[in-house]
Amino acid sequence: SSKFSVNISILIVAVVIFLLVLHHNFLSLSDFLRRELSDPSPLGLQPIDFIPAAPQRLTDERSDKEISVVIAASDERLGGAIAAMNSIYRHTTSNVVFHIVTLNDTVDHLRMWLSSTALKNMRYRILDFDPRVLEGKVQVDPQKADTFKPLTFARFYLPNLVPHAEKVIYVDDDVIVQDDILELYNTPLKPGHAAAFSDDCDSTSSKVAVRGAGNQYNYIGFLDYKKETIRKLAMKANTCSFNPGVFVANLTEWKLQNITKQLEKWMALNVVEELYSKTLAGSITTPPLLIVFYKQHSSLDPMWNVRHLGSSAGKRYSPQFVKAAKLLHWNGHFKPWGRTASYAEVWEKWYVPDPTGKFNLIRRHSEAYEAK
Repeated sequence: SSKFSVNISILIVAVVIFLLVLHHNFLSLSDFLRRELSDPSPLGLQPIDFIPAAPQRLTDERSDKEISVVIAASDERLGGAIAAMNSIYRHTTSNVVFHIVTLNDTVDHLRMWLSSTALKNMRYRILDFDPRVLEGKVQVDPQKADTFKPLTFARFYLPNLVPHAEKVIYVDDDVIVQDDILELYNTPLKPGHAAAFSDDCDSTSSKVAVRGAGNQYNYIGFLDYKKETIRKLAMKANTCSFNPGVFVANLTEWKLQNITKQLEKWMALNVVEELYSKTLAGSITTPPLLIVFYKQHSSLDPMWNVRHLGSSAGKRYSPQFVKAAKLLHWNGHFKPWGRTASYAEVWEKWYVPDPTGKFNLIRRHSEAYEAK
């Protein structure tokens, strides 16, 4: 019996130790979860909304493969992002999840637009971008402070925006998709490549020279080759540039190569040394990408980024070609919501009216501006 009582004592001690370990693990787990939920991510990117549960009918129709699409949505161009998302959503049976990056003051407007229109069954997350992450990395001219668009840099931070995805698609807000986004998602990326872009020398865009844009298709159009830092990179000045308004990223490779840090390094260096071309053919987000991805990127099918629709009000492509394009991109001054752009009626088909009426006022204002 003494042997029996010893066994009981051992058992009781073992149970007590087990419960203590369990309790300790539970405490550290709840502490960890509390930290996870309350700590803003290093970027101050706080997911505001989580994906609404899709109605059963939709889940049956849509396939399981989750496709992450990142799009930035600024208040004055919100209708653009809405039309782009609608065109993607209506052309696929894949399980697309939109990661909509915006600034704090746009959240309510965006949420209202999504929840009270035909887009309410779309799956999305709204992410609040903290512009403070760009401090010291972008030179803002006080005279032109209102033209500075922090959201154009959201694409530099893809792994922070979509931490669990292995692959994402990034699209600008001035695009319309006319085919299944799954095909773009399945773009093959070569080993060691973190992204696939559409090259500017590809057949569809280089057919049409862009007037007054300098060397639109070469590195020299974006980088100042008089600067020693640029010359030391030994990148050929006539290398074909690429368009960063639509791309597919392999985030495993992106993290491995620390692409975000590399991009930030070239942003910060530009603040000190002014490395970008003075006749910059495009946005200030392009040069760091051109440097980091020099001869280190795969190519998209040119039909998945048929661009320059916004570089003049005139028709650049034939109606047959526009119809055949898988993705139309109105990069340039003439945005399709301004109506003076070419093929604005194609964009109009996918636009979902703003329930608050606010965007309609912005459109009228931009039309008056373009008509001048």
